[in-house]
Amino acid sequence: MKIKSSRVYVYGDLIKAVIETENGKITKILPYEFDADIDYGDLRILPGFIDVHCHGAYGFDTNYADPEGLRKWTKGIVSEGVTGFLATTVTEKKEVLLKAVRNVADVVKEGYEGAKILGIHFEGPYLDMNYKGAQPPEAIVPPSVEEFREYQQAADNLIRIITLAPEHDPDLALTRYASANGTVVSMGHSAATYEQAVLAAANGARSITHTYNAMTPLKHRENGLVGAALRMSGLYSEIICDCNHSTPQALHIFFDAKDADHAVMISDSLMCKGFEAGTKFMFGGHEIEIYPDGSAHLVEEKNLAGSTMKMNEGLRNLVERALVPFDKAVKACTINPARLLGLDDHLGKIQTGYDCDLVILNDDYTVKQTYVKGCPQL
Repeated sequence: MKIKSSRVYVYGDLIKAVIETENGKITKILPYEFDADIDYGDLRILPGFIDVHCHGAYGFDTNYADPEGLRKWTKGIVSEGVTGFLATTVTEKKEVLLKAVRNVADVVKEGYEGAKILGIHFEGPYLDMNYKGAQPPEAIVPPSVEEFREYQQAADNLIRIITLAPEHDPDLALTRYASANGTVVSMGHSAATYEQAVLAAANGARSITHTYNAMTPLKHRENGLVGAALRMSGLYSEIICDCNHSTPQALHIFFDAKDADHAVMISDSLMCKGFEAGTKFMFGGHEIEIYPDGSAHLVEEKNLAGSTMKMNEGLRNLVERALVPFDKAVKACTINPARLLGLDDHLGKIQTGYDCDLVILNDDYTVKQTYVKGCPQL
């Protein structure tokens, strides 16, 4: 198959080109003059979006451990240009989390359609109580290498990222263990000081979870975890781009300060994505409600719980509202998350030898078509 456009995103530029694919891989990038099976005119063709932090959508939550709900999710999110994601847990009791990660592993083995399940993001339960956000406090526990091994075994080694509060990790034992065994340690829901964050990074932590949210803020005399995200250029940092968790101005400051290769856009979407304002769901054992701006809040405490953002909307927010350069914004949802996961040898770029995971965007950032390994999804 060959597809073409006058705006194909290649190495930070939009060029006229033809993309040739075979058996799910990009085999050639040809001059625009070559014939193609599908001509997308001047619509932008980008690498497929990768969301490393999303809890659910369309009524399904990773913690529900429902195989058909997960399959519905993978089929649905291609509509926003997502071609790969990490199914993300919420802090819960051990038996709930074991069932959740087993379910993801079972679906991966048994098969599914749509966006690729690239693994699991294990958010908690090793978090700080004061910066728990909407994570259920009754399920927060101290970090344990032995317990994490049990989770990873149940997950068939699919846990790719773990979010933890490093200041509660005794001797940084879990940080070192997870990092040494192929799991990215991301600092989040944390009261860590800047100095503690640097120490955790020196012991293997490689990322920060949803920068600005549920962490020590940046102050001119106490730099906190936000300061670490902005100052440490080699540290990956997630950022929720719904303009509710952080203002457009805060997003601009983040992208202006952060190394262009280490900013990672996430949706942090919940099971309520795809539903109307006023809809209520259970989240980690607590009721949440969708607000008119698309954000989700705990009904009783009113805390911001997560988003209903689509990844294509996040890209639009960055470029059109936060005024982030297009190239930086695209990297944050394609090659940067691929690199964070160690999958950048075949995901995140439009290049020969890479998986043919593509999103074709209309000028208003709605999705015209999504390809997963060369197969059209819409």
